[in-house]
Amino acid sequence: MDTKESINGRAASRKKKSKRHKEDPDGGGGEEYPIDIWLLLASYIRPEDIVRFSLICKKAWTVTCTAAFWTRLYRRHYSLDAYLPLRLRPESMEKLHCLRACVIRSLYHMYEPFAARVSRNPAIPDSTPSTLKNSRCLLFWCKKIEGNRQEAMWEFNFKFKKQSPRFKSKCCKGLQPPIQYEEVHTNPDQDCCLLQITTFNFIFVPIVMGMTFTLFTINVSTDMRHHRVRLVFQDAPVRNGKKPRLEQGVQVVLDPVHSVRLLDWWHPQYPFSPKA
Repeated sequence: MDTKESINGRAASRKKKSKRHKEDPDGGGGEEYPIDIWLLLASYIRPEDIVRFSLICKKAWTVTCTAAFWTRLYRRHYSLDAYLPLRLRPESMEKLHCLRACVIRSLYHMYEPFAARVSRNPAIPDSTPSTLKNSRCLLFWCKKIEGNRQEAMWEFNFKFKKQSPRFKSKCCKGLQPPIQYEEVHTNPDQDCCLLQITTFNFIFVPIVMGMTFTLFTINVSTDMRHHRVRLVFQDAPVRNGKKPRLEQGVQVVLDPVHSVRLLDWWHPQYPFSPKA
């Protein structure tokens, strides 16, 4: 009798479990909290933990898309002592357009851990940056720098847009913010960076705007006291595993070089439009 009852009990338990699975096809057995709770929790996370927080669940990610989240983050870390460009000051942060990008830029002025990252950049990088491969050159300009030296130096600026990652499925373009927050997430400089090379004299540079950046080398200069930079641009990206054909590209050689800096769009010295 006891054996029959235990068998019937297990069968009933299995039926209840299968019924629960049918009611909840995702198989989630946890609690679903309202979005207001996640917005409240978001007020206590550090800027460097935003990505981790957004990966907890869809509602946590949705919170990080809202204007309220970025406005509160800005106010939490705003300091009267911080020197901010006009576009990043409190009176300009009421605009929803490019709000997320502006808050991130302001954190590299006001938030000490972020400011320390950009202040550690050496004049010449320890290794040649590889993130620029197959990036497209959007702009190029140069200017004369008057400093403490008797002779002026020249600054050559190359603005690049990095190649977007390719997805196997064309319909999958990554997670997009909700349509009501598109203006908050607008960023004309997304995936852009600036390669800034300072030389001791003026060097003619051919037109490279619109071309693809395929090769970047930093070597010791001929005088053995400075550095020499070589950039190669081509009409089309180079596929993975293939070497660029130097005879088909445009080479730019800068020698002697004083400094090489790579500035991401959020860097305090990255030039951006005050209308952004």
